[in-house]
Amino acid sequence: MTDPLGEKAALRAQALAARARGGDQAALDRWLSAALSRHAGRVLAGYWPMRGEPDPRPAMAAHDGPVCLPVVVAPATPLCFRRFDGAVEPGAFGTSHPPETHEIMVPQVLIVPLVGFDRHGSRLGYGGGFYDRTLSDLRRAGQVTAIGLAWGAQELPLIPVEPTDEPLDVIVTDRGVIAI
Repeated sequence: MTDPLGEKAALRAQALAARARGGDQAALDRWLSAALSRHAGRVLAGYWPMRGEPDPRPAMAAHDGPVCLPVVVAPATPLCFRRFDGAVEPGAFGTSHPPETHEIMVPQVLIVPLVGFDRHGSRLGYGGGFYDRTLSDLRRAGQVTAIGLAWGAQELPLIPVEPTDEPLDVIVTDRGVIAI
């Protein structure tokens, strides 16, 4: 296809259908905990799952270091992150995030939700560009590790890449860890 947006829309529908079927949460927890073990002490950004996303919370709870969650500040802007202590409130686009009173943090490791992925580290999200903008800013400021989290069934052969797309460093699924 010569229309990357049209191709991404078709791939997004395919990957969302695969995600809806779910996967092995216990295996996903083991693989994610193992991947996070090398990042002990570092600030971890997870996410509160929605719309059938795999649940990172068990591995987040086991993380040896501070944990934060993303906050959607406004459309077409990078995310900010607040310390997570278990309390959440409703946010934009169906998200949940820590209350405004919680400390703002800068993550060093991010668990990135996704709709689909390929073995080249490309991810397909919902199309808002929040994580691409965020990863771009964080990478300009220093080293950060982006860990995509998905069910193995969400893998796609090849995702068209645009100049603003930020690659993942690692992908964790219920089938294992894919190093990029």
